[in-house]
Amino acid sequence: MHYSEYFMITHQLQRQPSARWLVRNGRIFDGNDGRTTDAGRSILVDHGVIGWIGPDAEAPPVDIVIDAAAGTIMPGLINSHVHLANDGAADLGAQVRSDSTATAAYRAAANALITLNAGITTVKDCGAADNVVIDLGRAIDTGIVPGPRVVAAGRVITMTGGHCYFMGVEADGVDAVRTAVRGQLKEGASFIKAMATGGVLTSEVKPTQTALLREELAVIVQEAHNAGRRVSTHAIGREGIENAILAGVDTIEHGFHLDAALFDLALDRGTYLVPTLAAIGNIVAEGANGTIPSWIVDKARAEEDRSISMFRAAVEAGVNIAAGTDAGTPFNPHDGLVDEIIAMVRIGLTPARALLSATRDGAVNAGLHATTGTLEVGKAADLIIVDGDPLEDITALRAIRFVAKAGTVYRNDLALQA
Repeated sequence: MHYSEYFMITHQLQRQPSARWLVRNGRIFDGNDGRTTDAGRSILVDHGVIGWIGPDAEAPPVDIVIDAAAGTIMPGLINSHVHLANDGAADLGAQVRSDSTATAAYRAAANALITLNAGITTVKDCGAADNVVIDLGRAIDTGIVPGPRVVAAGRVITMTGGHCYFMGVEADGVDAVRTAVRGQLKEGASFIKAMATGGVLTSEVKPTQTALLREELAVIVQEAHNAGRRVSTHAIGREGIENAILAGVDTIEHGFHLDAALFDLALDRGTYLVPTLAAIGNIVAEGANGTIPSWIVDKARAEEDRSISMFRAAVEAGVNIAAGTDAGTPFNPHDGLVDEIIAMVRIGLTPARALLSATRDGAVNAGLHATTGTLEVGKAADLIIVDGDPLEDITALRAIRFVAKAGTVYRNDLALQA
């Protein structure tokens, strides 16, 4: 094919998500059961959704065909914990305080494009000041800027002076937290993020201290669930984690001090864990460079071993896991989800379960399983193509050759046929 023709077809796929096109000659990891088909399979994309899946020989005729080159076709990745308005600066809190709303929005838009090009087609944004990421999600949905599908919490709900108060709504007591949740729902929050404990990135706050109380968390859950929204809870210390699970939250973020009894409780309640290994690991790895405030590094080092041993135990216990990185925290890039998945496998998760944590289970955790997370007829055409088979070698995820979201192609290093 002549270069000019290749360019014209690629431009058509990028500008016309309603185009009807086929990807062929690939093995398929559809995200339903953790298995991969043999090569020689095709997927038809029609008006942004998956219209047909089957053998190459039975594929319907179309004008545009993408050759997967015997790679693996799989759902677009889902990062279940990001902060798009932050870019990995050494001190997240200082960046939030210094950024104007406009600057934060520019950062968020730039990070959204980085995210999408990395094969991440959906994110859960777990907190930003001024609700800039809620607005970004709307801008992406209407085509103003490119980016992943954004499920945004808006401002976090925290106690007065609590973790991430600088990007949150401070509230104390059941009446105040009820008002805070209703306010974020009014602003358009897709889910609610609450702070059950202290954290690493807020000065004068211990990560393990108990913050919002069980009765406060229960009201947050009640109000969110009444509105059909899920609740994610930052929780590091054991008491705060227990309070959150018993209050009925849907997701524990970090969860470093989960133990056997709490694993059982989470399994009984169907609670998800987003372990965010990179959040601690990257701070510790960069701690010696002197740019991260020492109090942040000290707190991260104190939790590093616990975060790894907890995750290994959670895997053995069979806890529901959704992959998330906490992207935007110190030296934690928005294209780092693949490294997180690889790290989870090295610690003990099987490749199949790791892939599911970043596809099907991420979609369930985000409340989007009816739309994305698996390759099924009628679902959004969110798909990526990687060289090799990540079930055989999880590092194959590093070789992403193709990215499409809702049928629009944003990255293509593969051959086109017309």
